[in-house]
Amino acid sequence: MEKDGYLARVVDSQVERALRGAGAVVIEGSRACGKTTTAEQASASAALLDREPRLRTAAQANPAVLLEGAVPRLIDEWQLVPEVWNAARAAVDDRSEPGQFILTGSATPADDLTRHSGAMRFLRITMRPMSLMELGHSTGAASLIKLWRGEAPPANPTNGDLRHVAEAACRGGWPGLINLDLTLTQEMNRAYLRDMAAGEIITVDGARRDPRKVAALLGALGRNTATYVSNRTLQRDSAEFGQPIDPSTIATYLDALERLWVLAPQYAWGGHLRSKAPARKAPKRHLVDPSLAAAAMGATPADLLQDRSAFGQVFETLAFRDLSVYAQANGFDVRAFQDSKGNEIDMVVSQGTQWAGLEVKLSATPPVVDAAAAGLCAIASRMTSQPRFLAIVTADGPTYTRPDGVHVIAVTDLGP
Repeated sequence: MEKDGYLARVVDSQVERALRGAGAVVIEGSRACGKTTTAEQASASAALLDREPRLRTAAQANPAVLLEGAVPRLIDEWQLVPEVWNAARAAVDDRSEPGQFILTGSATPADDLTRHSGAMRFLRITMRPMSLMELGHSTGAASLIKLWRGEAPPANPTNGDLRHVAEAACRGGWPGLINLDLTLTQEMNRAYLRDMAAGEIITVDGARRDPRKVAALLGALGRNTATYVSNRTLQRDSAEFGQPIDPSTIATYLDALERLWVLAPQYAWGGHLRSKAPARKAPKRHLVDPSLAAAAMGATPADLLQDRSAFGQVFETLAFRDLSVYAQANGFDVRAFQDSKGNEIDMVVSQGTQWAGLEVKLSATPPVVDAAAAGLCAIASRMTSQPRFLAIVTADGPTYTRPDGVHVIAVTDLGP
């Protein structure tokens, strides 16, 4: 039962479904994306480790104390007492009933043994910051699953508003900040990055890292969000933010940020090209929410509106966040495609060997849309399998289907 004031999330149904089959459900994602509140909707009792230091101390001596209570039992921020993983696994085996525990965590421990010992017992669900539909800024009429099934999105002649999208990108999808003034929200986003650099990153593995270098790397990642940025480029850009990072350590910094769910890689899709041009294997890199990219650059909505290149990258990260939320709900992945000749598709929604291609554009003007549609159709014609659909996601403009079958979808109409 939803508690008063709770804003429904796309992931809610995934958690409910998982609890009917798995002994334990693990909800993972960045700090402040709403994991605890969402888990509380599905739980009957809770142990909140980051809020109850005495309970945490007791659990470090005997993790089984966390398991007693009505089920599903929520163990929030379980990584603070990593031993509870094996205790919960043993309890699931002993009880032989689904829906025993919900574990939430904002950091993946460095010990990857936990990632395998839950096989056939635990089911992992990734949770992201709120999408525009969850925030009430998208109609959701252009349903991803309906597009996949071959249904055209309902035409919507309403023009989008770039300023509104810029403000939504800078505000972000943080449920705790919904009712704050935009200026204060941006200050909170900058504080989020400072906290990450100064302390949060230590929780991953206990390693001490220079907060100034972490902050510089976050700045470089913000500048390069939604791009195939190399470690060498990040090293150079970090130096421009005042703190060069040694090439031998930058990979460990990136790994730590990924374990904290702050860095969100968009993995490559191999494709099925008829030509011999190999597909790129390196992932695109995004910060988990567009607001963090804007905060890392120190950009306001007005700044983004004046710098269309930076705005385009931040908007692509917004589209990746939202598509990832909607795709996961339907069992899809969101990948990226680029071949060795530079031909690319911004977002590839895939399931097995089936795929759909989406380009992301700030503008819905005819020259921009025509060029994007032509690029999508050209790449699709060189594939061994035909796409389920092709679409262009825009920040402004209407939603409609072109004569060539390519859908043009305002991000404020996109949904699961």
